[in-house]
Amino acid sequence: MNNVRKRILKTPETGERVFIASNATVFGDITLCDDVSIWYNVVIRADVERVEIGECSNVQDGTVIHVTKDKYPTIIGKNVTIGHNATLHGCKIKDNVLVGIGAIILDNTVISENTIIAAGTLVPPNKTFPPNSLIMGSPGKVVKTLTGEEIKSITDYAERYVKYKDIYLELKNSGHKF
Repeated sequence: MNNVRKRILKTPETGERVFIASNATVFGDITLCDDVSIWYNVVIRADVERVEIGECSNVQDGTVIHVTKDKYPTIIGKNVTIGHNATLHGCKIKDNVLVGIGAIILDNTVISENTIIAAGTLVPPNKTFPPNSLIMGSPGKVVKTLTGEEIKSITDYAERYVKYKDIYLELKNSGHKF
């Protein structure tokens, strides 16, 4: 239990230009890299293992991110968009991934780069998927290889959220409350 106490008392580390909505719950052994945005009603609880979120990634409203005690951290790469009400638990999401609204990704799963997880998809534990995949269903399965245009759209989502975040930070720095 000392590991839990130590992680709970740790202050999250944040990079430059990070936005955390006022009603988001973000605590424990967490690293948020530059230009990350954590939106409304998000819960990131890193009490029994760590959470890392890479540059230019965004975690949208209502998402829950947790970990598995001393076994599986949740590691999220760069340019990742996590849609509303998703649940990520003890998994690894590599760079340039779109996690659709309401998707669930469970322990010891690896989502490779340039991948889209369709809305509502359930990815069970202990799965690894190849890069450039569209994963869909319950349980989640690769249904196709993404085109170059589809892969670019993932980056476009992340870039758009960096711009949204910048607007919120600008207004927050001028005294507005969100």
